[in-house]
Amino acid sequence: MVGSTSAYALVMSGVGREIVLVDLNRSRAEAEANDIYHAVPFAHPLTVRAGDYPDLAGAQVAVIAGGVAQKPGETRLQLLQRNADVFRQIVPSVLRYAPEAVLLVVSNPVDIMTHLAAHFAAESRVPHTRVIGSGTTLDTARFRTLLGRHFGVDPHHVHAYVIGEHGDSEVLVWSQATIAGVPLDQFRGNPLTKTERLQIDEQVRRAAYHIIAGKGATYYGIGSAVARIVDVLLHDQRAILTICCRITGVPDCDGATLALPHLVGGEGALATIPLPLDAAEQDALKRSAGILREAIQSLKLK
Repeated sequence: MVGSTSAYALVMSGVGREIVLVDLNRSRAEAEANDIYHAVPFAHPLTVRAGDYPDLAGAQVAVIAGGVAQKPGETRLQLLQRNADVFRQIVPSVLRYAPEAVLLVVSNPVDIMTHLAAHFAAESRVPHTRVIGSGTTLDTARFRTLLGRHFGVDPHHVHAYVIGEHGDSEVLVWSQATIAGVPLDQFRGNPLTKTERLQIDEQVRRAAYHIIAGKGATYYGIGSAVARIVDVLLHDQRAILTICCRITGVPDCDGATLALPHLVGGEGALATIPLPLDAAEQDALKRSAGILREAIQSLKLK
């Protein structure tokens, strides 16, 4: 659902010129491609079709949403190991036919899967900056949406970030959140109470759990996030996005793959932008990085 909804969001937004859906289940890929293509007359002139890896020749961006679901009784490590085997096949196959593409990983757990993708891409001499994940792009959007609702402001004009793991240890950066350059506790005399902050934290951090409990999966929000990131990549927009990639030169995060604000353009992650965090946020980010490092080390990659 994430892959097909991302393709649909690309069509609705008019991002790109041709979308090729590749799936192990070819009939599913053809059905999704046809269904999405039938929406083109109501949206933008894109071509949407099913294909195989050779059809990716010339692609500028490859969105990787593949992976396997967790089985009943299966541990997280066992799931990661099976997904590592999937990416060991997917990543070289993509790069064989689209060696210049930026890889955008959406599969969960996205930070670890992005780390795996970069690991396998390095065998094709692809720099880790060209392998990025959706990271906390959606979490950041959720944060801004809820703040905008509270203050009665269009979320486009709320500046706030979620960083770290896309998951339970993510960090909502309250200390740097602003509207019109004004800190939240000074904006229009309507500061958030401690209870309201905790409610927003819960609604951001646990959003996926609540949605999955109600409908089985999340895909509209992340599909729209993918369309935004792809648009930035294709048009070299130099946008600031909380994508995830392997971090270098940032204390407490060096060598880990997690989300921080990045300058993103046609070649992927162009620069990392560390935020001036308060002490509690810095400790939380360090803890989040440690959780991700431990998960990666458990895979014993060679």
